[in-house]
Amino acid sequence: MKTRNLCALGVLFALVFAFSAQAQQDKKDVKALKKELKDKAIKDARKEAKRIEKDDWFTQPGTLPLDKQIEKAWMKEAEIDDYGFPAYFVGSGSALAGTQSAAKLQASTIAKQDLAGRISSSIAAIIETNIATEQLSAEDAATIQQTVSASTEVISQKLARVIPLTELYRKQDKNFECQIRIAYSQEMAKQAAKDVIAQELEDKTNVTREKLDKLMNF
Repeated sequence: MKTRNLCALGVLFALVFAFSAQAQQDKKDVKALKKELKDKAIKDARKEAKRIEKDDWFTQPGTLPLDKQIEKAWMKEAEIDDYGFPAYFVGSGSALAGTQSAAKLQASTIAKQDLAGRISSSIAAIIETNIATEQLSAEDAATIQQTVSASTEVISQKLARVIPLTELYRKQDKNFECQIRIAYSQEMAKQAAKDVIAQELEDKTNVTREKLDKLMNF
């Protein structure tokens, strides 16, 4: 009995060591990937900055220089979390108006809608997969899919602490064109979407809270 227990303990230690070694290797791999993505982002950002400057784009006084804004945007798009997944959603918008302020307002609104749409699409794909594993009525499944598809506008209104990346302008005859790029934390975005969609589904379906929690497991 004592020998058997020692053997079992030895196996346990071996498994713990193996998992620990794998976890350390995974961290090293993610760290190496982060460096590779960062280096590539900087190179690509510099190329884009040169191209944009040739197209007569400029920045507002008091904001970061054009090349630094582009670099910041590329860095955010390339950033990954500790598991190797993108750390941020990025949205963009452009508009043409008679004044810079009007162009900025319109471009900002479009960028936020684009960002919310990307978040909604990502969440929809996850929920679509989760629906397949739950025993739901055809009516509830259809309602869930419709609710998620229609959630973009509500998610857009719930987004807080949006990170500005680029704010670029150029003159088009008597008008101003503005391009805006913004980012939002994947973690915060998923939580915001989860809160919005879960509340909507509680009101519209007969799905239990337990099943909703499983559907919202992202």
